[in-house]
Amino acid sequence: MNRLILAAIAASLPLQANAQHEEIMSRIDGRYDQTAEIALKLWEWAEVGYQEDKSTALLQTTLQDNGFRVRNGVAGIPTAFVAEYGRGGPVIAILAEYDALPGINQDAAPTRRPIPGKFASHACGHNLFGAGSVQAAIAVREWLEDTGTPGRVRLYGTPAEEGGSGKVYMVREGLFDDVDIALHWHADDENSAAARTSLANRSAKFRFSGVSAHAAGAPERARSALDGVEAFNIMVNMMREHVPQDSRIHYVITAGGNAPNVVPDFAEVFYYVRHPEPEGVEAIWARVEDAARGAALGTGTEVEWEVIHGNNPLLVNETLAKMMDDKLRFVGGVEYSEKERKFAERIHATFQNPDNALGSETDVQPYETSLGYGSTDVGDVSFAAPTVGVRTATWVPGTAAHSWQASAASGMSIGFKGAQQAAKALTLAAIELYSNEPLRAAAKAEFEEARGADYQYKSLLGDRKPPLDYRR
Repeated sequence: MNRLILAAIAASLPLQANAQHEEIMSRIDGRYDQTAEIALKLWEWAEVGYQEDKSTALLQTTLQDNGFRVRNGVAGIPTAFVAEYGRGGPVIAILAEYDALPGINQDAAPTRRPIPGKFASHACGHNLFGAGSVQAAIAVREWLEDTGTPGRVRLYGTPAEEGGSGKVYMVREGLFDDVDIALHWHADDENSAAARTSLANRSAKFRFSGVSAHAAGAPERARSALDGVEAFNIMVNMMREHVPQDSRIHYVITAGGNAPNVVPDFAEVFYYVRHPEPEGVEAIWARVEDAARGAALGTGTEVEWEVIHGNNPLLVNETLAKMMDDKLRFVGGVEYSEKERKFAERIHATFQNPDNALGSETDVQPYETSLGYGSTDVGDVSFAAPTVGVRTATWVPGTAAHSWQASAASGMSIGFKGAQQAAKALTLAAIELYSNEPLRAAAKAEFEEARGADYQYKSLLGDRKPPLDYRR
């Protein structure tokens, strides 16, 4: 074969790959209605952590109908599952979340409009996360079948990301031990595959017990559990000045009494502590526990606490992140219809000094490495297998997560379109990984170096069982 023929073949390979990618994306576009239907049902149900009964059933049924073998109730969690298709070859995992946030609620409307009687919503877009990941898994299954490529695609149904650390129990159970590469994505107000890590975190419910009495008639006989909580909070708030700059501490009082004239004998406060490193979380946590003991001693109460969840930070893999950035740029951003544009304009008008301008939903953000100040149980997965993620513009540019504006867009076509773009990027990334053994090897080498030769996995929630009632 002469040089001219070899050169012609080499030149045609990118064109063939691009044509294949376009065909795959066209197939995913053809299933938009399925993605939208799943995402909307999850949005309407808005089931919180470990209570996602209808949501997990829908995702499992969809996957079973598309040829996947499903194991449910894994890792001691009724709403967790693993669905797999294929034989032999590399194992590519795709993560799916589907839990909602309590305490916030919004209709799919461009103005503030809570839905009466509803006490949770998908203000973090996990309905889109679940629907988009399932769509990607189906598309990968079709490609494996069409091409006869050896390999397994495995969809992990991971409950209770919001403060329940569902993935941590799945990692702890060894469910990721044979995974070659893990893929995930998240709803956002922009399109990006930047290598962004996260904060490690731990949470606990601190429960103070005291003695009740009439607040006016016999206050000397009482010991207020609420005083214990408030003294504890004051001490932690003073501590904020004396922790590392990138730390985060937040709390909410979940029980504080029922009547002003009854000294409460029980009060509870729910705390989160975050830091870029697990060791930093543990160091701050020891001081928080000391503050709780001091508050109880000073108010004549007793205190105990229950660790609810804990996540390691995301371990960035730039080999995979740069590959994902390439796939996202091929897929592109989100294009609004005229109706969606008007919806977006009304949402955007509710923001003060938004980070992203309207119109940026069509762009892909520059590749960079950075520290993100959120936390996710994907972090623990990233220490079990090389992991990469992508974010797509499922929300109007400028939207913050955990806001009514995020919930609004997550329940309509702007969110559904973003989920479709994520499904495309995940699918193209998975196909690249099945086809490119040197890429997998390079990602694995970077992963092993980043973890270190003596790495041993340690979860930040200890050996506790899944807190299946933490949202009840």
